[in-house]
Amino acid sequence: MNSLSFSKANCSGANCPGTPEEILQSVFGYERFRPMQREAIQNILEGRDTLAVMPTGGGKSLCYEIPALMFSGITVIVSPLIALMQDQAEQLAAYGIPAACLNSSTDWNTYRSLCKAISCGKIKLLYVSPEGLGTQRIRSLLKNAQVSVDCITIDEAHCISEWGHDFRPDYLEIASIRAEFPRAVFLALTATATKHVQADIVKNLRMEHPEILVASFNRPNLFLQAEKKTRPVEQVLSFLEHHRGQSGIIYCFSRKQVDELTLKLTSSGIKALSYHAGLSSSQRAQNQRAFISDKADIMVATVAFGMGINKPDVRFVIHFDMPKSIEQYYQEIGRAGRDGLQAEALLLFGAGDLHKIRYFFSESADASKAELLLQEMLKYAEGSACRRKTLLSYFGEPYSSARTDAVPSKCCCDVCASAGTTPKPSAGRRQPGFRSFPKKQEASLFVSSSEEDSAAKAIENALRLWRRKAADELNVPPYVIFGDKTLFDIARKKPASIQELVSCYGIGEIKAEKFGYYILRIVKEA
Repeated sequence: MNSLSFSKANCSGANCPGTPEEILQSVFGYERFRPMQREAIQNILEGRDTLAVMPTGGGKSLCYEIPALMFSGITVIVSPLIALMQDQAEQLAAYGIPAACLNSSTDWNTYRSLCKAISCGKIKLLYVSPEGLGTQRIRSLLKNAQVSVDCITIDEAHCISEWGHDFRPDYLEIASIRAEFPRAVFLALTATATKHVQADIVKNLRMEHPEILVASFNRPNLFLQAEKKTRPVEQVLSFLEHHRGQSGIIYCFSRKQVDELTLKLTSSGIKALSYHAGLSSSQRAQNQRAFISDKADIMVATVAFGMGINKPDVRFVIHFDMPKSIEQYYQEIGRAGRDGLQAEALLLFGAGDLHKIRYFFSESADASKAELLLQEMLKYAEGSACRRKTLLSYFGEPYSSARTDAVPSKCCCDVCASAGTTPKPSAGRRQPGFRSFPKKQEASLFVSSSEEDSAAKAIENALRLWRRKAADELNVPPYVIFGDKTLFDIARKKPASIQELVSCYGIGEIKAEKFGYYILRIVKEA
């Protein structure tokens, strides 16, 4: 896909009519907002600068997508990675929303076409990198008299803080845009931000009396576990034996470890690929594309992989080595179970990890700060208390306050499991854990009932095959067609009409119009 990606739709060239709730249902196919989404959207519509701290998979993108469809002008999203921009533009196009991305690979003809489309009001959302936003070319484009910039969204906003786990100096230049577009509302989004990082974001972006919204850091669908390294490769292979055919990410400390582990996995018959800075950019892009397109099950990677990866059906994240901070750990495990279905996070750790991490402290801007972060990570790994409680406490959230009726009454971590207060994960192709969830919770997570419903199983299998074929034809990842949540809901509800199909999770009017004929035929035949 090239750098320019937009399509005409019911919202093209004008703001979408209706309330946020109506747009949520008709365009995106969701029945209700997740926690904090509605508050953030209302702030943006009212022109209030907002910092929203929401967990990975919490639906941060809707916080600017829905206002963008209601504003008359354009919304600019500052995003750190080209692959992330393109992926998000592809998903918006699937919903019929006119979006585009500008990056370093944009050629002159594409740039001219994009300028014309923006000037004519045919683009609602424009993705740019922090480096690109600082160029005169893009600023001149946005300052065109015919262009109204209504909202500027800064994704992965923790990158602007030196206390953040992924500080990027280029983010510090974003604040200068405020003076050039004083009427635009600022929205900063991140999944990981302590109080200190939140203060840095507000200060460094020069946000004006912002509303700070912090959703719960709790991920109730994620089983947390940590093991001391004994025979790490064998530990990984044992884990994977119970997760055959599932999508997962394995993080390693070094490029050498990535390559060695990838080789051992592939020699064991596992479809694994590697990702690290030592590979060429084209090879990294090829491997990433294969992973998000379900052509490989496992991505073995360094920290270079993952930011902005929008694949919702990652069922597990394994840390082959201990991360350097809880922020990094939380960000990386957040890439599992973004669809709300059951997922697992396995951390392997040993004394050797500490030596490797500390070896690079000399390259850190503040070695003492780095040591404090490492000690918190070690405390989590070695701790004998509930891991979920420890994790939430680090972010200043009491565990009790995170519980709602939708959260299981018993914690899901290995410490509590060994104490007999919660079930251990069970082996299974799609059910990595939580088999004693109450029935109400299973329904809310869209757990497939195919084991008891042979028709649902047949529909599920047929939809998976069709989804892969459709994705290949459109040159997009399968989850852009629809995710596993939608697949399970269709299989469960067995819609017989377009009206019934639109009632399924994640199927809005545009997707029903585009794919409805095929889906309904599959349901009928299966």
